[in-house]
Formats: sequence, structure tokens, C-alpha cells
Amino acid sequence: MYMSREVFHCKPGRAKDLVNIFRKLAPVLKGDGVEEVRIYTDVSAENYWTVIVEEDIRSIDDLADLSRKTMSDPKVAGLFAGYHDLLLEGRRELYRLE
Repeated sequence: MYMSREVFHCKPGRAKDLVNIFRKLAPVLKGDGVEEVRIYTDVSAENYWTVIVEEDIRSIDDLADLSRKTMSDPKVAGLFAGYHDLLLEGRRELYRLE
């Protein structure tokens, strides 16, 4: 089992918009190797407007397959239209459950 964590630093006041995108996307992601999707927002005020999306996945191959599948899905493309306008930066972290 693996966990993919995507950490996004949003432009001021835009975190809620990104959360709404991932709330709509979560049902699309679940299944096909994704066990669970969790969405977090920063409450510590250390890094304002931070959104974290975690996905529990069975394998790295499942993550790669999911990326290919979702990026070719017109519904997903519609959800992500203009999402770069919400972001300052982001990164993905991958962890293996021990």
C-alpha cells in the first residue's frame, strides 16, 4: 500500500476553490487502485492557503494508470480547467506503508 500526497500552496483566498475541485474529483479517483481520498486545509497559519490531497493507493503502477486515465477524461479536464490560476506552487510526495 502507498500514499500519494499532493501539497498545493494557493494564491491568497483561492484554497476553497481548489478544495471544491478535489471534492468533485474524489469520486472519480476512488476505485481503480485508489482506496481513499482525503482533502486537508491548513489551520496553523504557517503557510496560508495550503491544500493537501492524500490518496491511498495499492501500487505505484495503479497511480501511473490513474494519472493516464484521468488526464484523458474530458470530465476531469473540465474540472481542472484554469486550476493553475489558483496555485503558487505544488509538489507530490509518495510514501510506502510499512
